[in-house]
Formats: sequence, structure tokens, C-alpha cells
Amino acid sequence: MNGICLFLTICLTSSLLAQQPEWCKNLPRAAYSKLERVPVTDSWFEVYKIRPGVFAIYEPHQLEEVISYLIIGSNRALLFDTGMGISNIQAVVAGLTRLPVSVLNSHTHNDHVGGNWRFETVYGMDADFTRTNAKGSRQDAQDELGPGMICGDLPTGFDSKSYATRPWKISRFLHDHDKINLGGRTLEIISTPGHTPDAISLLDRARGLLFSGDTYYPAPIWLFRPETNLDDYVASVKHLAALAPQLELVLGEHNVPFAQPEVLTSLVTAIETVRAGKVRGEPRDDGKALYRSNGISFLMLAHSQEK
Repeated sequence: MNGICLFLTICLTSSLLAQQPEWCKNLPRAAYSKLERVPVTDSWFEVYKIRPGVFAIYEPHQLEEVISYLIIGSNRALLFDTGMGISNIQAVVAGLTRLPVSVLNSHTHNDHVGGNWRFETVYGMDADFTRTNAKGSRQDAQDELGPGMICGDLPTGFDSKSYATRPWKISRFLHDHDKINLGGRTLEIISTPGHTPDAISLLDRARGLLFSGDTYYPAPIWLFRPETNLDDYVASVKHLAALAPQLELVLGEHNVPFAQPEVLTSLVTAIETVRAGKVRGEPRDDGKALYRSNGISFLMLAHSQEK
């Protein structure tokens, strides 16, 4: 009997592993072993302490592996993005700080605004793209649950059929170079359009921390959507690269929450090389291609890299 049970267990385990998406088999990512993990009760999230008062709130069970950042001052806290909205990020944040929390989005793609509706104070960039996305959407959210998009189980009680990005209210519009004072910590908004028209990065100049949104992250950077502007993107990455000598860390919003500042210079070289047509793309069946250069990759429409 024990032999039969062992055989069935091995077979079941092998079957489950075979059903896992390929990206899921790479988890957990080795970089996280270097960080202090903070216990949370919601297994959809993993939380890591990056620096004093800076927490990465990671969603490893969905293909995009979104990372939101809680940045804490002495008087207030800012949540830079609210993730997928698949589970309750507000409850996680409440377990990390008792200070009043405001939300600001790196941009308003659905995977970064899913929990916005849970918060009373949500800042927004003064852009039509932001206003449109604040109305919410269903299809973009549903697409996040497609085949191969989920690793493991969805949260208990989650209704996949009704999953949508809920509308949220913009409390106040912000602009390039505006500053947010959290008490003992000031964050500066840097407009970095390209990935989207409303894309921003967030600079903690005193501590050398740059939260780069989706302008940089250590995975194929998506530059194929209709709202993407490649000329703007190149200008934005050059702007960020100029800050590299002042930085200690670059914190992107997918896969791994930290990189060295030198990556910004590499990013400029990579995108300029691709746009100059010096890199042959790896074609996909959906009309996109993956372009690799200088240790960085971009997912773009085939041939869109040409000026």
C-alpha cells in the first residue's frame, strides 16, 4: 500500500509540475534571498524590506510579477502602485504602517492600479491617459488570467469571472518635478513618458533611490502597446541615465526589485542599438519580436524599432 501511495504521489507531483507555466519554474528568484522578507498573512503577496522605510510588495503568482513599493516617512506613507487587484493590498499595507497612506501610480496600466479603489487618497498625473484609465476596465484585467498567466492558486474567494480593474477617484493631479513630503523623506516626480504617456519615475534624492516604474525593470520591457511612443521612451531613459552618478539603487516594478545604477546607462545603449536596426529580433507568432542588446531586452512590434 505504501508503495502505491508513493507511486501516486510521485505521479501527481510530476503532473502538477508539467502543468506549471515555464516562467513559474524559475521561482523563487535568487535575488530575493539577499533581502529581508517580512511576514504577511496573505499568501498572494511577498513583502521584502529594501531599505529602512521602503518595502517591495511582490506578486509572484501572476506572469508579470508586479512589484509595488510602500515608502514610509515620519508623518505619512506613499504606496507607489497598487498591483493587480487580485488580492487586498490595502490590508497588507495596513500591516506595515499605521500612518496615513496616499497612492501614486508609476503609470496607469491595469496591473499597477488594481488596488487603487481601496484607498481614499490617490494622486494622478495630469494626463488624458490617466483620466481615461481611472474609469476602470474589464478586458485588460481578464487578459491577466489567461492560459499560462497564473502560478499556483488564486486567493480563496477570488471570483475570476467578475475580475475587473475598478474605477478610482483622483484626489489631486500632479506634474513633472512636483515633490511629495512624507516627513523626513521627500520624493520628486520625474516625468518619463514612452511606455505610456503618463509614465513617471520617483526619486528619493537624499537616499539615492530611483523608483523607475516600467521605464526599466529586469525583464523584457514592453514597448508594443498603442500608447507607447519610442521617441519619448529614448528621451526618458537618457534623462534617467543622467541621474545614475547620484543613485545607489534603481527599483523597477517587475520580477526583481533592485538593480545597480549603471543599468540606466546600459539601457540607453540598448534601446539606441535596437532602434538603429543593429539587432535582429526574435519573432513571435503575435506580430511582436524580442530584441536583446547589452544585457537588456525589449518586447516590441516587429520592425517598430526602426526610426
